[in-house]
Order: sequence, then C-alpha cells, then structure tokens
Amino acid sequence: MDACTLGDLLDVVGGTSVRLHTAPAGLGAPVTEVLLYDAAGPLPRAPGALLLAVGTRAAAAGPLARAIAEAGMTGLVVRGPDGPVAAADAHGVALLSVPEDTAWHEAHLLLASAIGARPVSSASGHGDLFALADAIAAATGGATAVEDPRRRILAYSTVPGQPVDEDRRQGILGLQVPTGAGDGEQYRTLFAAPAPLRLPALREGALPRLAMAVRAGGETLGSVWVVDDGTLAADAAETLVQGASTAALLLLRARAAQELARHRTGDLLRRVLDGTADPAGAAVRLGMEGALRVAAFALDTVGPAELADAEQTGLRLLDVVRLQCEARYGRHACVLVDGVVYAVLPAVGEHGGDRHRRLAEHIVARAGQALRVPVRAGLGEVVAGLGEVAGSRADADLVLRLPGPSLPVATIDEVRARVTLARLAEVLGERRELSAGAWQRVLAHDERHGSDLARTLVCWFDAGCDMAGAARLLAVHPNTCRYRLRQLRRLVGIDLDDPDERLVLWLQLRVLAGLGPVRTA
Repeated sequence: MDACTLGDLLDVVGGTSVRLHTAPAGLGAPVTEVLLYDAAGPLPRAPGALLLAVGTRAAAAGPLARAIAEAGMTGLVVRGPDGPVAAADAHGVALLSVPEDTAWHEAHLLLASAIGARPVSSASGHGDLFALADAIAAATGGATAVEDPRRRILAYSTVPGQPVDEDRRQGILGLQVPTGAGDGEQYRTLFAAPAPLRLPALREGALPRLAMAVRAGGETLGSVWVVDDGTLAADAAETLVQGASTAALLLLRARAAQELARHRTGDLLRRVLDGTADPAGAAVRLGMEGALRVAAFALDTVGPAELADAEQTGLRLLDVVRLQCEARYGRHACVLVDGVVYAVLPAVGEHGGDRHRRLAEHIVARAGQALRVPVRAGLGEVVAGLGEVAGSRADADLVLRLPGPSLPVATIDEVRARVTLARLAEVLGERRELSAGAWQRVLAHDERHGSDLARTLVCWFDAGCDMAGAARLLAVHPNTCRYRLRQLRRLVGIDLDDPDERLVLWLQLRVLAGLGPVRTA
C-alpha cells in the first residue's frame, strides 16, 4: 500500500475534526504514525510522524516545532486554534489542530485510523502489555505487573526464577489486586508522585515494590509495579520510567481500539433501530438472535439549566444503561440517538416482560441518583428478531412521548390506549380535512357565550348517549342536558342522529380538544 501523505490524511479527517494551519513541505509530505508527546523524556527520531502536543498549550508549543523538525517528524498537532504558525513555518513542519474540547485519546484514534495504522494486534489491546511486562521484568530483575486505575491486573511478567509473594499470586489468580490496610494510602501517594516510588510491604511475608503511575496528558491510566526483593538492577527506576511511558502508549492504543469497535457497533445499531440494516448480517455482528425488545431511556429535563447540560448528561446516561445491561446480559448493544439511549434486550425466556421492567426501574432509579436529573423509560413490544426491532423502537419512543413524570417506567402494553390517542391526535392535527368540523364551532360557541356544550357532548357520548348517565357525570338535571343538546342542534348545526358524525365529533373533542372523561366520585 502507498504511504499516507498529509494530503491523504486531510482528505479523510480534514474540516471540523482536524484543521491544517501551515504545511511548508507541502501536502505530499509523508505521514507514518501518530505519537504522544511526553515532556519527561526525549523525542524519538520518527521520520514522518505527527506529534500530539499532550500537556502543552497551543500558544506555548513553539519549541516543539523545532524539536520535531530535528526528530524528522512531519508535523505537530495542537488543541485549539492559536498554535505556533510562525515557528512551524520557520522549521519546515506542518501545524495542525483539533478542537479545544477534543480528548487526546480521541484525536489519536482519529488520526491513527485515517493513516491506516492498527492500534494493536489483539482485540483487547493487552497482548503487547504482557510483552512489555516481560521486558521490564528482565531489565529490572523483578516480577512486574501492569494495573488499571481500579487496581485490576491487565498484564504480568512470566520471566522464570524471579521472587514473588502471596499478594502477586492472589492478584494474578483473580486479576485483581488484593485489598488490605494501607493500600488506599499507598495508591494515593503513587498517583500523586511524578517519578517511581519505592513502597514498603504492608503485610507479613510480602515484598516491597518499585512502582510508577502511568499517565498521558495529565490523565492517570494505571500503574506499573515491580517486586523488589533487594536485588533489582541499579538502573531499575530509569527502566521503569521508560516502561511507564510505553505502557501509556499501549493503554491509549487499546482504548482507541475498543472505542473504534464500539463506534462501529453503534453505527450498526443505529441502522438496526431505523430499519436500514441487513438483519441477518447485523445479528451475526451483534451476536443477537431470537426474540428482542427495545428499551428507551431519556432525561426528563424540566428547565434550561438541565437542557444546557443535556448532551453531556446523555453520554453519562449511556454509560449507566450500558453498565447495568452488561451486568445482566453480558456483551450488550446500547446506543445514544438524539438524546435517547436505546438498549436492545434479549427476550428469550422472559415471563411477561417482568425482568425487563425491573431492569428499567433499576436503571431509572440509579441514573436519577447519579445524574441528579429525572429519567424516564419506555419499553416497546417484544419482537421476533432484529428485522422487527425498528417497530419495537417506535413503540418505546411513543411511550416516552407521553406527558408527565408520574409514569417513569412503562411498557407499550400498559399505556396502549394513551399511546393510540396520542398518535391519533398527531395524525388528526396534521391533516386539515381530519381536524376540521363541527367540534371547532362548538368550542367557539362555548368561548363566546361561557356555555358548556362541548363538555356536555363528551359526557353524553361517554354515557352511551344516555341522558340520565350524562346528567350524573355533569352533576346536573337531565332536563339541563336535553336543553343543551337542543341548543347544539339549533345553534351549531350538528346532526346527533348520525352515528358517524357522533363518532368523529367524540374523537375530535377527546383527542384534539383534550376533553377527557369526567370521573365520578
């Protein structure tokens, strides 16, 4: 495959995502890879690379232009519009920028994907971390482990003959660092330190550790730990600094690969939900077969303060829904579309949808507490497979469109009548020939004369055209009802003897005028 050039890159991601400010060497300059700037170490010689100015303000990135020119790199990428154009021109390197609110790992994913680089060979991205752990262990002389910020063990060395203790054995068995007294303080100290730390053993029989936090652009990605039995190499700390820098790159690449896969799954799921995807192919890629149901979750925002934060809060809602669904169903399909989070739930073995409803209620409660914004959920009809998911999604949307926070969770079957009337209101309101008629003359007469003819009609219809029943609903004498109905015939010109006209008039008054039934005590 031909080498990627700066022009090729901009053809793919140029515009609002990546902006070119200057290119002294022209658009034909080669672009080979994307690197993350690490202020703690020297720049590697990397011909054709783009350097992301992590941790450096755009206006203060001038010295980097000279440094990357000396390293043979093609260009510098800053965050924000005020980058060092003059310095880039002077040193013959390209200057590009990404929007101010773009996370560096997102910029890395975007550019690496456009160049054609593959972040990692393994699906999880942790294959190279095991190789790195072995390399650090061989160079330092101590068994090594790489952890994430939650103290989960992502990789560990397998160099034979190195001393280990029970903490390491238990951690590897469960892929989770054992907890004990003093652990929290040790981690807080480690994550605040800019360099490797020698940490004492906290339990009898345990060995000390040499450890260092793994960071990128101020974000803590994890940590690297080396068992220290007193025989580590003299330059073990320097080795660990270099190893932590490499671990940061590998962890960012693993995250990028996971986000890219999630992005592709999200695109496919959006097409499934709108009915434009091939059901058979989508079922294979998403791993979803058999009966399914769509659950929709939305913020029940009540004011401008909540609306201003809706986009960010919607992403947090997506995280809550995804976490809860994956805890119950394993690998799961969730996506955010126009402010609504959709989850496609397997329905095989469900009994009346009880499990789905309980899950939705749990998510609504948890999300409301975490986001401090009320959340509502609507569950669509159970359908036979992915080919019918668009219909279940439409059901869930209709449930969410029902007004009122008094119904935080509902299935389509529970609110079928209300949903049907709401859809009728939309259809009738959109078509002039369906919304026109005598009902408007009735309302106009009531408004001009302060009468109650429209309510009288609705009660008469609700009572099955029984005068005594209508009078009970209105709490008036039956003669009053008869008088009002005579007025309707005479003043408004309604033929109450025509059953079709009665039906249409009742629907229009109930649906378009919003005159609901009168409830008796």
